[in-house]
Formats: sequence, structure tokens, C-alpha cells
Amino acid sequence: MRLSRTTWLERERAHQERADALTAEHRARASRRETHPVWDFLFTYYSYKPAQLRRWHPGAGVELEDAGERRTWRWYSPGTTPDVAVPDAAAFAAEKPELAGLVERMLRRTASRPGQFGCFGLHEWAMVYRADEHRHAVPLRLGQAGTDLVVESHELRCTHFDAFRFFTPDAVPRNRTPLTRDDQPLFEQPGCLHAGMDLYKWALKLGPLVPGELLLDVFELARDIRLLDMEAAPYDLGAWGVVPVPIETPEGKAEYVRRQRGFAERGAVLRARLLESWLGTDALMAV
Repeated sequence: MRLSRTTWLERERAHQERADALTAEHRARASRRETHPVWDFLFTYYSYKPAQLRRWHPGAGVELEDAGERRTWRWYSPGTTPDVAVPDAAAFAAEKPELAGLVERMLRRTASRPGQFGCFGLHEWAMVYRADEHRHAVPLRLGQAGTDLVVESHELRCTHFDAFRFFTPDAVPRNRTPLTRDDQPLFEQPGCLHAGMDLYKWALKLGPLVPGELLLDVFELARDIRLLDMEAAPYDLGAWGVVPVPIETPEGKAEYVRRQRGFAERGAVLRARLLESWLGTDALMAV
């Protein structure tokens, strides 16, 4: 595919406007040095700045006409004519073979597995279990004793290492499966909220190989998942307008699973789009 300069500049402008709208509240808070226990995660844990989200790329193999300025950009290569620049998946793989292999394994293996929907978001509870200090300086809805009781009355079924690694020492042995960084591709599964949020991380790591429109789609998924993640957390976030999903009750569990399944469906579509935009349509045949 080849895009004229007029076409790709218009797509770039639309992308920047959409990105600015998505980050406007965060940028306003940052200018006032205000923090937010829900939304800061998207810019701190995922340590990417709004400016990175704002940069538009066409995706691997898409040629941009009259784009000589981009021929020196990372993972761009000259196109079929002197004025053309094109994001180059082979250049990325040559420079970052380990990263390319990891991202592909994570996307493919996650896509190949059935979703699991029995965790009920208890990873956040396990992060404060029997702890004197908590990751967020806000009260616990049920108090420490009530929070600990919820953990003790459930089986922890976390499959995501980057959540598991924040468990308190007392919570670690309660998880059904011991998790390690090396084993992460073996256990990641599409029902996990954090696996869905991580599509944003993988998209940014792929840089120009991912179309800007898709990057913003996975960011929106991460944003929506993050809200449920904290609605189901043990914290009292009423001061920030967050209405809890009380996963300690049957009704809360049912709501959590319903929304979790919806995110898994959205994530499956976006995961496939990431593979296709990066590696081509044949990549989907291997999933």
C-alpha cells in the first residue's frame, strides 16, 4: 500500500487530535502536579508519555510518499522511489531480535488459549494482604481485616506475572500457580485484564510497525480495563467518583466476569490486528 502525502498528513492530523483528546485530562492534572490513583497508571506503570501516543505511523510495509524526512527515523527504510519511506518489520527484527521474538510469542500464545474468568480481580487484594503499607494511600473499603478475610476465603488464580510480582509475601503462596518472568508466555491468557492492557505496551514497543489508529484503539482498551481493575480493587475510591464492583459478593462477581468477557473479546480482535499489521495476513493463519 502507498499513501500520498496529502492522505497520510490528514491521517496524522486526525490521529494527533484524537490522541490529544485522550490525554487532555492527564496533561491538565500533570500541569497542576495532581495525581490520580486510577489514571496515572496508564502513564507511570506504562512509562510512555502523551507525546509518544501522539506520534502517528502507518504500519509495517505501508509506503509514505514525499516523506523523505522519515527515511532517517528508527525502523523506517527507503521505499521503491527516492521520496518514499516505509516502516520496516525486518529492520526491527534485525535490531531487536529478542524483543521481536518475545512480543510475537506473547501475542500468539495468548491468542491461542481460552480465556479464564475465575480470578475476580483478586490480584489487587493480594497486593495489600496482611500489609501495613499499601500501594495507594487511600482507605480500604472493608478495612484491613475485612480485606484479608476476602483473600482467605477465595483461591487466588492470577496468571499474569506483572501482577503477581506485587503480591505481598503472605499472598504469594496462596496463588494457585507459582509464576516467574521466564514462564510468562506459558501462562498469559486472554481473559486476564492485564493481558488486555498490555496490548498497549506491545503496540508501543513495535513503534512504527503499528498503525497510529490501532495504537489509540489499544490505548482506549487499556483505559477501559483500568477502570474495572480499580472498581474491583479493595480501595475506597469514592473521592474520585469510582463506584466499586464488590467482587466479595455474588452480584459483584457476576458483573466483573461479564465485563471481563467483553474486554477479552475486544482484546482478541485487537491482538489479531496487531499481528496482521506487523507481520501480514499470513501471521493470522499461524495463531
